[in-house]
Amino acid sequence: MMVGKRHPAPEGQAGPAEVPLHGFHPPVGTPFGLEVSTVEDFFAEHDDWPWNPPRPGRATFHYLIGVTEGELRHDVDHLTRTVAAGQWLWVRPGHTQCWHPPGTARLLAPLTAHEAPAVLSPHADDAAWLHQTALQLLDEHRALGRRSLDVHHALRRSLLEALLLRLSSAPGITPTGTVTAGTGRGETYGRFADALELHFRELHRAADYAALLGCSVRTLSRAARTATGKGVRELIDERRLLEARRLLGSARWDARSAAAHLGFSDPANFGRFFRDRTGLTPGAFAAGEGTTGP
Repeated sequence: MMVGKRHPAPEGQAGPAEVPLHGFHPPVGTPFGLEVSTVEDFFAEHDDWPWNPPRPGRATFHYLIGVTEGELRHDVDHLTRTVAAGQWLWVRPGHTQCWHPPGTARLLAPLTAHEAPAVLSPHADDAAWLHQTALQLLDEHRALGRRSLDVHHALRRSLLEALLLRLSSAPGITPTGTVTAGTGRGETYGRFADALELHFRELHRAADYAALLGCSVRTLSRAARTATGKGVRELIDERRLLEARRLLGSARWDARSAAAHLGFSDPANFGRFFRDRTGLTPGAFAAGEGTTGP
């Protein structure tokens, strides 16, 4: 059972830009202020995988979840909680939380990870199968009205999941649970990658993330080196640079606004940071002089 009780946020207050803040919107026709459902129905109603995989977020209301069988894994304030049958999980308003996807979503997580490659080169033996499955998916997508809507959606979802599961075994995609197995560093790096995505604007030191994750700087540094071959500070700078490119490029922000957004106290410092790593000033990049760079 899952119960959500409304708990409004203070007027005008919102969470950090990196963590979405979700208000309570009960289904039409239900009493205002309370929603009761099962976890199975929750996932069915939020069946947007893989277009919008689970991301950390905060709610203005309470989640009260009772586990009747099996176990539930749920992240609360960046710590994974395991709730066994007979136990209850209570997530209070404002806490950062993230659902652990079941089944197919869990298997596809390496494919949708931040560091997953953009270009996939499947095994040669899979090429013909992937081509045919993509054609079947296209045909079904164009078949709206040919069969009942629920069957149409189920077929599209099943075909896409099958295609993505085959792609998830492509070279360069690390299978679930195989990164530095037994050392704990794969999990540490994964938690760091998630935290970096949430806090790269305001946290810029390895010590900040080590404190957030509850580990030493040395442990975090080893985890990052093992997983990526790069240091923590390098990864932080890369994430800030990526966001700078996005803001100055397609978003058309000016350098001063981008600097403030990324936590630089002085636009001149931002200019040096950007130029040292790209060879271009923010203005030159925004003008399109660096759009073909790496």
